[in-house]
Amino acid sequence: MSSGTTLFLLLVAAVLEAGGDALVRSGLHSPILLKRTALILLGSIVLLAYGVVVNLPPWDFGRLLGVYVTLFFLVAQLINWLGFGLKPTVPILVGGVLILMGGLVISLWRP
Repeated sequence: MSSGTTLFLLLVAAVLEAGGDALVRSGLHSPILLKRTALILLGSIVLLAYGVVVNLPPWDFGRLLGVYVTLFFLVAQLINWLGFGLKPTVPILVGGVLILMGGLVISLWRP
């Protein structure tokens, strides 16, 4: 599998996981029972899709974990900002830089 395909699948997995979590969170906080139920069910389906996407390819997930965690962090912050109106704070941005650096170390360091 090419590294471009791998990166794309990791990005799709990060969007599905963070998006599914956001749907469940929105459902849990909805005062309308039908909307709450629909959002939680939709979130469950999206999280199931995440589980399938991230586990189908024959990759060493432990090796790619740094890249995945970095992508997940970026997608989660974007969803938090656009979906919930919460901009990242300075501590989150500093921590994000550390996450990004860790992802680069894990993905680029060749033993």
